[in-house]
Amino acid sequence: MGDPLNVALRLALYLDLMLLFGLAVFGLYSFRGKERVSGTLLHFGSLLAGTAAMGMLLSIAFFVVMTRNMSGAADWDELRPHIEMMLYETEIGYSWLTRMISLAVVVFAASQSKRWPTGSLWVATLAGSTALSTLAWTGHGAMDEGTQRFWHFAADILHLLAAGGWIGALAAFGLMLRIKGADSEQLVRVLSRALKGFETAGALIVGTIIVTGVANYLFIVGPTVTDVISSPYGVLLLVKIVLFAGMIGLATLNRFYLSPALERSLQAGDYSLAATALRKSVVLESTCAVVIVCLVAWLGTLSPSIEMAQG
Repeated sequence: MGDPLNVALRLALYLDLMLLFGLAVFGLYSFRGKERVSGTLLHFGSLLAGTAAMGMLLSIAFFVVMTRNMSGAADWDELRPHIEMMLYETEIGYSWLTRMISLAVVVFAASQSKRWPTGSLWVATLAGSTALSTLAWTGHGAMDEGTQRFWHFAADILHLLAAGGWIGALAAFGLMLRIKGADSEQLVRVLSRALKGFETAGALIVGTIIVTGVANYLFIVGPTVTDVISSPYGVLLLVKIVLFAGMIGLATLNRFYLSPALERSLQAGDYSLAATALRKSVVLESTCAVVIVCLVAWLGTLSPSIEMAQG
């Protein structure tokens, strides 16, 4: 089992950077024109800036804890040269610097969200995707070499971006459903349109997660199931797959029941029942997503090959 503090920081950092990218890209494909202005439907200025700033703090803490665990240093004086070496002489350090610069760019872009709403979201999306992608250098792909390393990194990055897009969408729906006076006609129209828009994005996200998830499994474990299923890694992975299947079920419910119900409610002028059902679905799906990210953070600290050899 990995160090609890390391796992907790990985979890917080993964969630933070996924939310950052997911919220920004959601604003681009779901909102139109003035809807993207911070404060109209979502407070992009404070949300993106605050999430990016938190990502910077979590990145610093995670980098220090990771270096301490790798070096075994007992105090700061002993740890500092290891931090400097990791920062300036390793790929992990270069990816960390790239992440910090990207997050600083997001903070700046978010500050311009009211006078430059669409442009700031584009910048935040690109910088947020870069920041999220750097997490691949703290995963299993960093241990590969040659061509396999390239493809493993590509699969990891696509997996992270797809998961971030899904989690960000859930957060956006949840935030919109909590807006004071959430029974306004404009909000329901936007929710209905956003749900329909997410059908296409959601299909792309689910397909990407499945394909890259299978690829990552083959890169990490290889073409075997029986040898890994009894290990802690295999058990956690199985739980993750079950929860992911549950999220797909809830997304299907949204597609074939809640989205049409919102449209009918909008036409009838009474959508409280559909909005309540959507709220419950978002809560359930978000809970599954958080648990899955917890498992991802934990799985990233385990070595299935070592566990299978011990078994």
